[in-house]
Amino acid sequence: MNSTSISAKDKRTINFVFLLSAVIITLATLQNKLPSGLIGALGIMAVVGYVLNLVGNRTPIINQFFGGGAIVVIFGSSYLFHSGLVPTETVTTVTTFMKGGGFLAFFIASLVTGSVLGMDSDVLKKAAFKYIPVILGGVACAFLFAGLVGAMLGEGFFESVMLIALPIMGGGMGAGAVPLVEIMSGKTEMTADVLMSKMVPALAIGNAIAIVTAGLLHKLGQALPSLTGNGRLMRSGEVKETLEEESSPTVQQLGFGALLAITMYFVGTLLGTVIAMHPYALMIIFVALVKVSGVLPRELEVAAHGWCKFVLDNLTPALLVGIGVVYTDLDQIVAALTLSNLLMVFSTVLGAVVGSAIIGRMMGFYPIEAAITGGLCMANMGGTGDVAVLAACKRMELMPFAQISSRLGGALMLILATLILSFLG
Repeated sequence: MNSTSISAKDKRTINFVFLLSAVIITLATLQNKLPSGLIGALGIMAVVGYVLNLVGNRTPIINQFFGGGAIVVIFGSSYLFHSGLVPTETVTTVTTFMKGGGFLAFFIASLVTGSVLGMDSDVLKKAAFKYIPVILGGVACAFLFAGLVGAMLGEGFFESVMLIALPIMGGGMGAGAVPLVEIMSGKTEMTADVLMSKMVPALAIGNAIAIVTAGLLHKLGQALPSLTGNGRLMRSGEVKETLEEESSPTVQQLGFGALLAITMYFVGTLLGTVIAMHPYALMIIFVALVKVSGVLPRELEVAAHGWCKFVLDNLTPALLVGIGVVYTDLDQIVAALTLSNLLMVFSTVLGAVVGSAIIGRMMGFYPIEAAITGGLCMANMGGTGDVAVLAACKRMELMPFAQISSRLGGALMLILATLILSFLG
C-alpha cells in the first residue's frame, strides 16, 4: 500500500491494530500457546520481523552503513530465538515451517517470476549473455585474494582456495559444501568430518560478511551515485519497473500473479526431474524464455509483477526472521572467528566484490549491482543468503540474477573442484 495515500487517522488505526495483534501473538508465544503450522509460525515471524526491522531502520550507524533493518532482523531474531527468551516449541514451529513449509521457495518463486516478467525483453537478452563473465571475474579474484592471504598466514595458497574460497563461492550448504565434501574426501587425505569442520564455519562467516558488505555497498552507492543503478543492473537502463506505473494490479490480478509464480516453480521442479540442474535455475531460464518470446499477455505480466511487489512489501521481514532462526548460527560464527579464518574469509568476499565489479563495469553493468549479484550472491549461503543480501542493500529486484549466481554459479564451482582435483591427481 502506498503510504502517501493513507491519512493520519488511518495510520493511527493501522498502528493500533498492529500493536494489538503484536500483544496478542506475543502473549500466546510467551504462554506457549502458539498454534503450530503456518498460522503460528507466520504470526510470530511477522511481529518479530516488523519490530526488529523498525529498530534497525531507526538505529544510527546500523541504518546508514550496515543495511539497517535486514541486519537487525537476521541476527536479532537468531539471538532472541536461541537465547531461551522464546519457548522451545515456538522455535520448533518456526524451524518446521521454514524447512518443510516451502516458505522460502514460495518467496523466491514470487520474486523471480515477477522480476523477470517486469524486465524489458531486449535488455534481458543483453544481460543474460554478459552476466556469466561477471560471475567468473568474481570467482577468479576471490580465489586469488584468499590464496594470497592464506599463503601469507602460512595456511598455503592451494589449501586456502580449496577449503575456504571454493566452499564460500559454492552456493551454500546443500548445493555447495556437502557435495564438495563428497568430491574432495575421496581424492584428498582429509576425511569428510575434517573437511566439513573447516568449510561450515567459513560458510557461516562468509554469509555474515556478505550481508554486512551489502549494506556498505548500498551506502557507497549513495555517496557515489555514478557507481549504482539503484537496482538496475545495466547502465543502458535495464529493469525498467514500468509495469506498475502503467496500471495497478487488481485483487483478482494479484491472485493470478500468485498462481503464475507457483506454476513457474512447478515447471522448474518438473524440468529438474529430467535435466540435471537445480529447479530454481530451470525456473529462471523458463520464465526468461516466456518473457522474451512475448507469449504471455501484458495483463499477466502486470499481475506477476504486482504480486512480486506485494510479497516484497509484506513478507520480507517475516522471511528474514526465519533465516535468522533456522540458518544463522551465532555460536558457530563466534567460535570460528579466529584471526586467520576471518582474514581468509574476508579476503574471499572482498575478491568476489572487486572481481565482479570490474568485469561488470567492462560488460556494461553498474559496478555496485554487479558486485552484489555476481560477487556477494556467490559468496553467501544460497537462497537464504540471497534474500538477506538483497534486503540489506535494498535491491530485491535483482533476485533473478542473484539466483543465477547461487544456482548456476554454485554448480560451476562443483565442476571446477572436480577438474582441479582430477588435474592434480
